[in-house]
Amino acid sequence: MSASDAVDNIILLADSYKVTHHLQYPPDTTYIYSYFESRGGKFEKTLFFGLQYILKHWLSGPVVTLEKIAEAKSVFQEHLGQNVFNEEGWKYIVEKHGGHLPLQIKAVPEGTLVPYKNVLFTVENTDPKCFWLTNYVETLLVQTWYPMTVATNSFYQKKLLSEYLSETADNSDCLMYQLHDFGYRGVSSVESAGIGGAAHLVNFHGTDTVAALMMVRKFYGCRMAGVSIPAAEHSTITTWGKHKEKEAFQNMLDRIPSGAISIVSDSYDVYNACEEIWGKALKDCVVERGKRDGRVVIRPDSGKPEDVIIKILEILDKQFGAKENSKGFRVLPSYVRIIQGDGISYESLPKILERMKEKGWSTENIVFGSGGALLQRLDRDTQKCAFKCSSAVIGGEMVDVFKEPITDPGKKSKRGRLCLLRQSGTYVTKEECPRGDSNGDAASMEDVLVTVFENGKLVKDYGFDEVRERADQECRAECRTQNHKKKL
Repeated sequence: MSASDAVDNIILLADSYKVTHHLQYPPDTTYIYSYFESRGGKFEKTLFFGLQYILKHWLSGPVVTLEKIAEAKSVFQEHLGQNVFNEEGWKYIVEKHGGHLPLQIKAVPEGTLVPYKNVLFTVENTDPKCFWLTNYVETLLVQTWYPMTVATNSFYQKKLLSEYLSETADNSDCLMYQLHDFGYRGVSSVESAGIGGAAHLVNFHGTDTVAALMMVRKFYGCRMAGVSIPAAEHSTITTWGKHKEKEAFQNMLDRIPSGAISIVSDSYDVYNACEEIWGKALKDCVVERGKRDGRVVIRPDSGKPEDVIIKILEILDKQFGAKENSKGFRVLPSYVRIIQGDGISYESLPKILERMKEKGWSTENIVFGSGGALLQRLDRDTQKCAFKCSSAVIGGEMVDVFKEPITDPGKKSKRGRLCLLRQSGTYVTKEECPRGDSNGDAASMEDVLVTVFENGKLVKDYGFDEVRERADQECRAECRTQNHKKKL
């Protein structure tokens, strides 16, 4: 039995304390309305992505059955030691709704960049007898924090790379391939690799995380969302022995005679490898490969990146020759490039790119690979994600619901029904919107939130190309804004 099979029961996909919450709401409660937001965090804006995976994988269809109810009842009886499980409520969903969840979820279109402290999605029960269900699914829905945060982290690195390409390169044709996902082995599970890797692919096309390709294919309808190239690892070089490093490189050139290849070159002495092996012994092979539209991508994998990269660029310039582009920065021949895959993060990238710029090197000479820092070195508090109830109907009366702890004003929650409006080029959350189609003072403006899920069915199915295009437009807009600020 796989781990996913062990928890393939929607009733068990919740924190233990959720089991008794149906007993705790005020009498005559009929509707609970809750929302999800980024309350702040590392990045001022968040790129929304990943809710569709959760909705398709876990919530769509007849997900509640009598068998699952019986299993959950048994689990919680043993786990909690008393009979507090809402068996009647779950059986009602089977009998009345055929096992479909009576919920409505409205969300920001995936691929949208939204300033923090704004609503990203809302959840509400559609059957008054299932008021308890809205926040029961919080545990699962809040896991949207992960793909959203990975997508945001990746987005801001794309923005950074775009800015440096704009300053140092003749064009940005290589941008979509400049940050490659090396994170498969560095995450906590195969599912995390798939979800996080897919989030990165919203912004870039390069990946070695195969699980991400399959996740996007299954849940976003894109047959092939990412690309890679043949590449060496240390074992395929070092098994030849230190004195046969040249033969190891030559073997790869011969066995994969066309296209781009990446060869790790720091097994012993990366500078010697670049100057003596690539720059002399195998120079003709590299040049000839270039005549067939091939490319050798040299990978250092140790040392202080900004120092190592500059020295390698200088060696390759000496051996292969670099030319100056229209912006006055040096560019190696197209058949030789560098990939830096060690120590790459949002924090380290600007140090490397700025050093290259200072030394007169174009950003187009290099691509980057990132692993743990891309998919794993983040958590729910990176963007301070939270899910809170903001409205309820009790005894037939709609009431605003909120929290306002004196010990942490930053955790003050929104109140009322929420709308997300586009105003003056940015997004603004309007609180206390009336129930129904009208948005009160916002009636003349369209609510950005779209109904994506209703009564057990996905009603909005985003294609990956659509998500990518929206995110790319957001990146272009951010870069234009950044350029405008620099000119002021």
